Amino acid sequence: MKTCLQILAAMVVGILSVSASPAVSENVRQVIDKQQAAWNQGDLEAFMAGYWNSPDLTFFSGARESKGWQAALDRYKKTYRGAGKEMGKLEFANLRIEMLGPEAAFVRGEFHLTMSDGKTPHGLFTLIFKKFPEGWKIIHDQSAGE
Repeated sequence: MKTCLQILAAMVVGILSVSASPAVSENVRQVIDKQQAAWNQGDLEAFMAGYWNSPDLTFFSGARESKGWQAALDRYKKTYRGAGKEMGKLEFANLRIEMLGPEAAFVRGEFHLTMSDGKTPHGLFTLIFKKFPEGWKIIHDQSAGE
């Protein structure tokens, strides 16, 4: 019984220390803020710096799954830089950052694009971040929009 209580106490302390780390969640938030700024400057490469540069990066969008950093960059270029396309102005809203451990975070939020023709594509996303030696990176992105 004493061992069970010690394990439970250790788990509670671990959970409290993870959820009580505003500096860590602020580091994750900074990645998202930099992505928004890069997007609004038309710099897709800087926007993609927030993602894990790996063939194992995953994206779920609608009913499609894609893998790889380069594939993601190519898809963004085709969708937002192709003939007659534009990137618009991006805003992230209602961000909720939940630390899953000292080196993992789960982010939920909304994206809102404002295009020059007045259209406003928007939707929801979830991101999984992992801490690497070079900083926090998105390793999975699931987005659903209208």
